[in-house]
Amino acid sequence: MKSIRNLGLMLVAAFMVNVSFAQMEKTVTVGGAPMYPSKNIVENAVNSKDHTTLVAAVKAAGLVETLESAGPFTVFAPTNAAFGKLPKGTVETLVKPENKAKLTAILTYHVVAGKLDSRELARLIKEGNGMATLNTVQGGKLMVMMKGNKIVLKDENGGMSTITIKDVYQSNGVIHVVDTVVLPKS
Repeated sequence: MKSIRNLGLMLVAAFMVNVSFAQMEKTVTVGGAPMYPSKNIVENAVNSKDHTTLVAAVKAAGLVETLESAGPFTVFAPTNAAFGKLPKGTVETLVKPENKAKLTAILTYHVVAGKLDSRELARLIKEGNGMATLNTVQGGKLMVMMKGNKIVLKDENGGMSTITIKDVYQSNGVIHVVDTVVLPKS
């Protein structure tokens, strides 16, 4: 009887530790869903209702495994509304199998190797006298700068995008939600 009671107490203690760990995890809500730092980029992104287009594009480009890997990665994640700013029919065209290379180039232009949170981006911007240049996984350059208290991206074509939600930590990096799709030089 004593061993059954001890087993019961051990199970309750284990449950409480798991509940406490989950409550300690600092989450950020993106697209109506909590983003858990213990989950990877893909595991979190699939839960955001604001990133369904991005998730579909990542799947079409075959980048799921890459973004589930150890990284670390910094992802500038465009919302559905950001993709909606592209000319009508662009997304539908890009996700076709024959356009996989172009889609992959656009998506990997939104990814930088390493974990660059907003403090690190601000440090780089300050060191660069107001602008820093990031090398994207795609191979292009992405400039970051401050506009007031917001961090802004500038692509190789002069297109601008603002980080609307910063520092969404993942087990394999960090996501910054952006309001416009940035495009590599064509």
